[in-house]
Amino acid sequence: MREVPLPPEEAWARVTDWPRHARAVPLTRITRTADGFVARTGLGRLRFDDPMRVVESDPPWRCRLVKEGRVVTGWAEIVVEEIPSGSRVTWRELAHVRGVPRVFAGLERRSAHVLFSRVLDEVLG
Repeated sequence: MREVPLPPEEAWARVTDWPRHARAVPLTRITRTADGFVARTGLGRLRFDDPMRVVESDPPWRCRLVKEGRVVTGWAEIVVEEIPSGSRVTWRELAHVRGVPRVFAGLERRSAHVLFSRVLDEVLG
């Protein structure tokens, strides 16, 4: 969650500028698709695609994504709320790397939290 001195429309525009997210994710390029975007992460031949589809969108308040990749599955939800000082942006996500045992779910959650905190700092800063 971040509180920023931006009106909700501007916070929404920044947080849903999908290609801009790549600035905060090492070795990643993001390309828009008809119903979402694909994040391609990797170096050379060692790479994977993380396709995400926007399944709900209520600008400038809420967006829900579904991760439909062969490597990463899950969902994300972005909520923008108006507050007296600007906007509060909340990003919740559940991501799972296929093949990783569930015993590592806590590590996946912590890693995702660090990554998406960086993304929010980049796109809202």
